[in-house]
Amino acid sequence: MRAVDITSLTTVGRPSIAPDGAFSVFATSRPDLDADRNVGQIWRIDLPDGEPRRLTRGTADAEPQVSPDGGRIAFVRGDADGTPQVFVLPATGGEPVQATDARSGVGSYAWSPDGTRIAFTARVPEQGRYGTVEGRSADAESPRRITGVRWHANGLGYIGDRPSHVFVVDAPDAGAEPFYTPAPTADGENAGAKAKRVAADAVALTSGAASHHGVVFTADGSHVLTVVDEIEHDRRDLRTPLIAVAVDGSGSVEVIAREAGYSVDEVAVAADGTIAMLASRPGASGIDFIAPDVALYVLDGPVSAVVPRRLTDPEATDLGEVGSHITPIGADFLVQNRTRGRVELLRVTRDGDVSVLVDGDVEVGGHAAAGERIVYAHATPRSLGELSLVGEGALTAFGDATERSIVVRPEEREIVGRDGYPVHGWVAVPAGEGPFPVILQIHGGPYASYGIHVFDETQVLVDAGYAVVYCNPRGSAGYGRAHGRSIRGAMGTLDLADVLDFLDGVVDGDDRLDGARVGIQGGSYGGYLTAWTIAHDHRFAAAIVERGFLDPVSFQGTSDIGSFFGDEYVGTDPEDMARQSPMAVVGAVRTPTLVMHSELDFRCPLEQATRYYTALKRQGTEAEMLIFPGENHELTRSGRPRHRVERFDAVLDWWARHLPAG
Repeated sequence: MRAVDITSLTTVGRPSIAPDGAFSVFATSRPDLDADRNVGQIWRIDLPDGEPRRLTRGTADAEPQVSPDGGRIAFVRGDADGTPQVFVLPATGGEPVQATDARSGVGSYAWSPDGTRIAFTARVPEQGRYGTVEGRSADAESPRRITGVRWHANGLGYIGDRPSHVFVVDAPDAGAEPFYTPAPTADGENAGAKAKRVAADAVALTSGAASHHGVVFTADGSHVLTVVDEIEHDRRDLRTPLIAVAVDGSGSVEVIAREAGYSVDEVAVAADGTIAMLASRPGASGIDFIAPDVALYVLDGPVSAVVPRRLTDPEATDLGEVGSHITPIGADFLVQNRTRGRVELLRVTRDGDVSVLVDGDVEVGGHAAAGERIVYAHATPRSLGELSLVGEGALTAFGDATERSIVVRPEEREIVGRDGYPVHGWVAVPAGEGPFPVILQIHGGPYASYGIHVFDETQVLVDAGYAVVYCNPRGSAGYGRAHGRSIRGAMGTLDLADVLDFLDGVVDGDDRLDGARVGIQGGSYGGYLTAWTIAHDHRFAAAIVERGFLDPVSFQGTSDIGSFFGDEYVGTDPEDMARQSPMAVVGAVRTPTLVMHSELDFRCPLEQATRYYTALKRQGTEAEMLIFPGENHELTRSGRPRHRVERFDAVLDWWARHLPAG
């Protein structure tokens, strides 16, 4: 796979299904170099064996939801100003009708059970900011007064002056007469007038400084369930209240109080009104988030303060994968389980019985059900996104384009480490006998994992002639909570041993790999462990440290998660922090190092890179730095396609100069 082949990497979003199971809709997304953005449309496929067809032809249409009557489809599209809004079109296709007109765009949304209304979240900017005053630029705004422990978020920016609130709007008639631009009259009336965008104005159901995330109607349509996110005054608290907001504007009911101790990720409502949620327990401190005990809970009873009943065991199933959600199916629920680089689809009864519906070499990313008909989106070793029907197989073939650019299929390995602990991972080797230079890749997180899906990072390196070794060391997800929590207060210990032992074990057992020519690279936590490794092991010809967590001290006051992340992983005692800090041992680095970062990265802020790079230069270590303008922490996954290609070009250039593949 060459860098430009990322244009073949099509992903499939969370699907939706008609109430009678007759059809499913889903959104695709892929990088486009000409548009220099991710593009995608809404697709429909008749079940069980229809052909997928585009329903829309927008630039980046996403998040489709079939209406309760099955006759309409809502989805998110940029309006005339490029702001994401909810649009509605007939289920058979046609011109979409705009339903919302939120100044800052729509976050999440949901149909009411009777299909007459749509609830949504939208950020409400403080007056005088973010374009609320015509002609007033951002640099002319008044200063921001910050009194809490949070003020910004990666990919968003400032959050305190634009809380996210819940709204409800009447669903538009998809067959109604269009709006027309009024023509000016002889006396100048209507001059410059614009056509109406929406048929009905949205009504705000919440207000105040707190934000609200997620919207789900109760079964009777009288309330909207939403999670409250208040900016803490003195210390971070990951516990989140769940409230039910009355659609008639009469107020809200607290379903789960903050004091109950849950961090709610996802909420769903079954047909009988039962509320289900994915949630973890961040402990008495409120910030115990490492390898969280995410489980499926049900609330047996009406919308009131009830005690959640846990259905799954977080020690046995990991429901915390990014994008994990709940699909009610009859009296049961569908959820996703992360395990050993795969993501399975599980069915859970209200008695807590768990059965596996989809497993093997898949990573399930989304699902929907009607009756007993279940569709799911997933990635595989040959495709980044497909839609399949449980019991029937794949309904799409987007991976055909990707497969033509795949160089090799990685080979799975498990190596026994120095302390007898098994380390699981993969090696991808170019065709031929070798020996090939080796690059050790390290993933982010730490509580994340490498998976079995086709991975552009690996394939581009293999195409250039490198063998790539990568694993899920202790601290990673998908191997049990003990595995994930094992590096708490001990970063750079067991995880360092695991990645090096895996590298040595794979190299020693494969004559195609040249153990004398080795490089190392990683991003985020992988940037941390790369920087840490090259301060303790000098075998590497060169290194790439990308968007790294490099100095726990400054991270506290600059990162959007600095109020709790480092506290839990490396502690708050200065000696403990220094004992696990790459900046504290940068003086030992003599490996040529390329530091890569994004200008608007608020997760691992740019200062982490610039200070690390400056330290390398001051001490005479060969180093270069590459900074991407306008990008955030998600550059390699969702950044501008041209930037992603330029990043690959820089990576290959660095390795060609320091670890030539011959």
